[in-house]
Amino acid sequence: MFEFNWPWVLLLVPLPALVYWLTPPAKQQQAAIRVPFYQSLASATDVHQQSTQANRLQQLLVIFIWLLVLMALAQPRWVGKPISLPTSSRELMLAVDLSGSMEHQDLKLKGKQVDRLTVVKAVLQDFIARRKGDRLGLILFGSQAYLQAPMTYDLSTVTTLLDEALIGMAGKNTAIGDAVGLGVKQLRKRPTDSRVLILLTDGANTAGEVTPIQAAELAAKEGIKIYTIGVGADEMILPGVFGTSFGARRVNPSIDLDEKTLKAMADKTQGQYFRAKNSEELNKIYTLLDELEPVSQQDQTFRPSKSLYHWPLAAALLLSFGLTLSRLWPSLSNRLTATSTKQQSHADVANLLGNE
Repeated sequence: MFEFNWPWVLLLVPLPALVYWLTPPAKQQQAAIRVPFYQSLASATDVHQQSTQANRLQQLLVIFIWLLVLMALAQPRWVGKPISLPTSSRELMLAVDLSGSMEHQDLKLKGKQVDRLTVVKAVLQDFIARRKGDRLGLILFGSQAYLQAPMTYDLSTVTTLLDEALIGMAGKNTAIGDAVGLGVKQLRKRPTDSRVLILLTDGANTAGEVTPIQAAELAAKEGIKIYTIGVGADEMILPGVFGTSFGARRVNPSIDLDEKTLKAMADKTQGQYFRAKNSEELNKIYTLLDELEPVSQQDQTFRPSKSLYHWPLAAALLLSFGLTLSRLWPSLSNRLTATSTKQQSHADVANLLGNE
């Protein structure tokens, strides 16, 4: 339907008339020369009648221009039918580790040995794609923690920002406490019964100003649940001499993973700790996270609107040009007539001299 955003502007419609009636007329200087027979001359040549008609037309143009300007100021718009917005059933903040240890190639993806971040990206992309109606945010951390995407319904942007993340782009160390603190800062703005932080890391806290336990205690005070995920294989065989089995060693690539702290963080916030030793386990973990209790939200609707102020404004400009032209036309017409008469007189004189 059609409506005005600022309808009170239309109350200014009678303002010019009030100014005309309430203010005293301007004093005009007396003419230096009086022509006593001017009225007779004007009526004989019909100039007075033409001038009166022109003045009336100009007055109507001024009135229309004033009304159109007020309509534009009132911001007319066309409002469409209500559209239901997806209500967020979950408010999830993802915190992903980009420290140097994420480059260890101890996990497999589709039968190929790849680094940990590649597996995390692949699994998280499917997890994000299933978040229809949820609001997600993304934090990337290494030596520092950065808010890559605030809480948003735009899941494609979150996926793109995660896909563009590179190992070490936030530093080589691991600031788990700072990442959680940044997540708390963002989630404290959300409804109290839907604050969830999913933290994924493969190491221990080696940087930052806040310890993981301190950050978890702050999260608990704000009613934020933290689900921690420790990623990385617990066994890896390093090849021996010249890539053969001779001298091969069996090592634990996740020896630096601080599971004790991650469990304590989850316990303090009534969350849960998960251990992902391969891509299948990581995928199962996110499947379990899908089953988080949805939070009911109030239905929200949105009515799209299209602004129409430019139409009355354009019409007012066109009428202003017409008004200016109507006022300048008599003088232009007189000048053209005088010029034509002058040229005709010169031609007559030239013809007369030529005949002689």
